[in-house]
Amino acid sequence: MTPSAVLFDLFDTLVLLDRSRLPEVHVNGKARRTTAGHLHRAFQPFAPGLSLEDFVDALFWSWQEAERLRGESHREVTAPERFGMMFGRLGLGQGMVPPEALQMLLATHMKELSKAVVFPDHHGDLLRSLKKRHRLAVVSNFDYTPMAWHILEREAVADLFETVVVSDEVGWRKPKPVIFELALQRMGTAPGDALFVGDRADIDVAGAHGVGMAAAWINRDASPLPDGVQAPEFEIRDLAELERILSE
Repeated sequence: MTPSAVLFDLFDTLVLLDRSRLPEVHVNGKARRTTAGHLHRAFQPFAPGLSLEDFVDALFWSWQEAERLRGESHREVTAPERFGMMFGRLGLGQGMVPPEALQMLLATHMKELSKAVVFPDHHGDLLRSLKKRHRLAVVSNFDYTPMAWHILEREAVADLFETVVVSDEVGWRKPKPVIFELALQRMGTAPGDALFVGDRADIDVAGAHGVGMAAAWINRDASPLPDGVQAPEFEIRDLAELERILSE
């Protein structure tokens, strides 16, 4: 296959999350790997009497509620929205939390979560090799665009991509067509001239097919194809296999 453009999912495709690198916090006798402890400390000046237990309860509820809403409609719930939901859960209504508190939480979460994001060396080698022959882009479901850019810039690969489209910016998540269409529009590329690479068959493969793009599914665990999802044009175990596919 010789597409002019190759578009990538970001998390669990280009970069991986190593949860063992997340900070540990103990709540109600249970150890968790989460940014919650750091977030609680950052928020304490704005709510001095708020216990870690109550903060974690509201934070985890907001994460679960955001996932529920995303699952219902594929609408993105952004990180600021999600923290706003947490404030409401804590009884901190409109005007009770200063803007700088939200910015502190966003910065702290990005800093601590990004420490657990791993970029395999061979992924960088592959991208630099592909860039010589293909136009590259990123299309990601994520609730905070600055973190996506932070990771790409930290790994010195941001300049390899012609555009980076994040659901936080678009308002909708894959597999909604609009997020793929925006990337293709920015590149001036027809769907038939592009390949999408991602780790979720139900989101990445189905979404790419929905706009007429071919798809490569990174199926690391050899999982069965979900019911109702059309088989991808390519199925691989590791991103390095793209080199062979794109040279055939």
